[in-house]
Amino acid sequence: MAGSDLAQLIVREVGKPITEAKGEVARAVAIFRYYAQQAYDPIGETYPGGLFLTVRRPRGVAGLITPWNFPLAIPVWKAAPALAFGNAAVIKPSPDATACALRLAELVEGHLPDGLFAVVPGGAEVGTALVDSADVVSFTGSGAVGRQVAIAAAGRGIPAQCEMGGLSAAIVLPDADLDRAAADIAYAAMGFAGQKCTATKRVIVVGSGTRDALLSAVDALRIGDPADPTTAVGPVISAAARDRVVAAGGSALDADGWFVRPTLVGPGTRLDREEVFGPIATITEVADADAAVAMANATDYGLVTALYTADLTAALSYVERCESGLVKVNMPTAGVDFHLPFGGERGSGYGGKEQGKAAAAFYTLSRTVQLSR
Repeated sequence: MAGSDLAQLIVREVGKPITEAKGEVARAVAIFRYYAQQAYDPIGETYPGGLFLTVRRPRGVAGLITPWNFPLAIPVWKAAPALAFGNAAVIKPSPDATACALRLAELVEGHLPDGLFAVVPGGAEVGTALVDSADVVSFTGSGAVGRQVAIAAAGRGIPAQCEMGGLSAAIVLPDADLDRAAADIAYAAMGFAGQKCTATKRVIVVGSGTRDALLSAVDALRIGDPADPTTAVGPVISAAARDRVVAAGGSALDADGWFVRPTLVGPGTRLDREEVFGPIATITEVADADAAVAMANATDYGLVTALYTADLTAALSYVERCESGLVKVNMPTAGVDFHLPFGGERGSGYGGKEQGKAAAAFYTLSRTVQLSR
């Protein structure tokens, strides 16, 4: 199957705009290539005073529970390192994204020894069985389910990493490039109908002008058929998802599909504390940068904070105070680099980091070896 066919499958299954779907396919290929190389990288350490060293061993079977919003990239970014470091990988995809996962299994078939890679569709009972039997578990999904996974894994004494949502904030300071910030934030908040764990859900502004610039940038995003290359905002994943966005202050569009109009709402709503997967975000004006950072931290989540400013020296001082796993300066909250560690703090993340070289620490056990001369 060509990359374009995979991208079209993503569009059909989850409604991701075709431009982003093509990017997801390219990212999945790049992740496989990265971890194929990682398998040959030096690993372990040596110590002075004798012949002392550490080696790493695979943990066994990796149970991988994946969401629907990145139906190809997230299964790959979990399975590729698990396989590269010697584990078997069993993927339990979201019921809303089984076709992409099953197609991935077909593509992998014949390239790995039998029994090393499997996709097992199903609901909560399949996820429970996987957590109850795997040697290591990686989960991406809701906080409620992620906490159950973490508790079950802890009860068995196995490692688990759980990525559980973001409610990510973008802070815009008075010296920021407003056009750049507005364009970044509009797409990070509303692109793919706001259905990314790293989507901007809270915009915190110091100074004037940002609100109008952001409203203009949001209005410029094209809503429509996700198969159209000019579309930025497609439908949400389901009627229930649309209803949740509408209940939070959004408005449904009279269109053939589960479309919701991209919406910015004021402060003081439940969206300041509760993540709603959809094209909706809050915008709040505060007095100064200190208040902005405090507000960004005033949530149970801690995945990504974006900070827009021309003063990089000041930015570095604020980076230390942001309580999130990722801090991005003059970059959108959405988007991750697979060669860097990824994961949140507080309610956004539990256990080890994903991606980059951090994956080796999660998917392997360290053994210390001492040899007598």
